[in-house]
Amino acid sequence: MIAIGADHGGFELKEHIKKHLDELGLEYKDYGTYSEESVDYPDCAKPVCEAVMDGTADKGILICGTGIGISIAANKHKGIRAALCSDVYSAKMTKVHNNANVICLGGRVTGRELAFMIVDAWLNAEYEGGRHQARIDKIHAIEEA
Repeated sequence: MIAIGADHGGFELKEHIKKHLDELGLEYKDYGTYSEESVDYPDCAKPVCEAVMDGTADKGILICGTGIGISIAANKHKGIRAALCSDVYSAKMTKVHNNANVICLGGRVTGRELAFMIVDAWLNAEYEGGRHQARIDKIHAIEEA
């Protein structure tokens, strides 16, 4: 299951991505926001990250105006590896090398069709493991320090 959430700046793109996920037949849960009324992106990142952290969701998609703020907020949650992606190659590689469990997008800077391609690349990519796992382990060690 995919957890999805956005602030007001990402609301419109979130709604389009939900329709895209429906077309793909993928299960998701919308953690809000549910309108373009102003909200704070850390508050929107929290329930999506918590769902990924507790196993309710396998992965998460977060969207704010640029994707920057919500990615910073997401990465403050223990065990979350959130990546802001604005191109297809980065979306694929953040899964292949970093095993990113949350992808972040900018609703005001990423077009709808590009966003679909980014999400698809990330969803369809497979984590390689191997030498990359040692690097992820080092990231998690920082959280424990």
